[in-house]
Amino acid sequence: MISSEQVSAVIGQTMYGSDGEKIGKVGQVYLDDQTGQPEWATTKTGMFGSSENFVPLADASFSGDQLTVPYDKDKVQDAPRVEPDPDSGHLAQSEEAELYHYYGLDYSETASDSGLPTGTRDNGGTETAAPSSDDAMTRSEEQLRVGTENRETGRARLRKYVVTENVTQTVPVSREEVRIEREPITDANRDAATSGADITDDEHEVTLHEERAVTEKETVPVERVRMDKDTVTGEEQVSEEVRKEQIEAEGTEGQDTQSSR
Repeated sequence: MISSEQVSAVIGQTMYGSDGEKIGKVGQVYLDDQTGQPEWATTKTGMFGSSENFVPLADASFSGDQLTVPYDKDKVQDAPRVEPDPDSGHLAQSEEAELYHYYGLDYSETASDSGLPTGTRDNGGTETAAPSSDDAMTRSEEQLRVGTENRETGRARLRKYVVTENVTQTVPVSREEVRIEREPITDANRDAATSGADITDDEHEVTLHEERAVTEKETVPVERVRMDKDTVTGEEQVSEEVRKEQIEAEGTEGQDTQSSR
């Protein structure tokens, strides 16, 4: 249990469960009327923190900015819903007994409403539920609030890698070949034909050429690839049990009575 000196430091800090999981922020701390010691702390749970749950501080510990209770998050979320009296700030003994039973703790029937929020004046004594002064009874019920939460479902990434492929193209090439041409001696070429010795050994060389296919590679950009996200909207059904009060009349045999539900 935390001490009364730690109450102001506990409020607003994070409450953790026995498994180390975060349960929620500490809202209020409620003191025992007789001992003045912290007995209950509240924390908001559920979707959007719509529910405020009571957690006993009997076996809680406080270190640094962390309040640790010996219950997991599911246990706290499923705790009975109770509401302190708006005028006195007390928990009714029946509600307190229900909470003690739910958390597996022993509950004493001796007078102790255990329910002043810290900073509220302790009037002392035992608060008992007084009978209603009018002839009406209030009927309450739980209403289900449904919302959405955003969570990560996966990740996608772009990755590029290098592959090799063969590219075949046809390119025209040319080459030179030797062709023998013979021409008769005429008056037009006689002088050139007889300009040398009459009979000698001689040779004449001709250089031949040809084209060969050559390749050259160039890196050029061909396209841009990017990732984008589309939001797809669907419908999902949720179901949850809600409680509501029913009112019935007793001792009205033979009378025509109706109850609004």
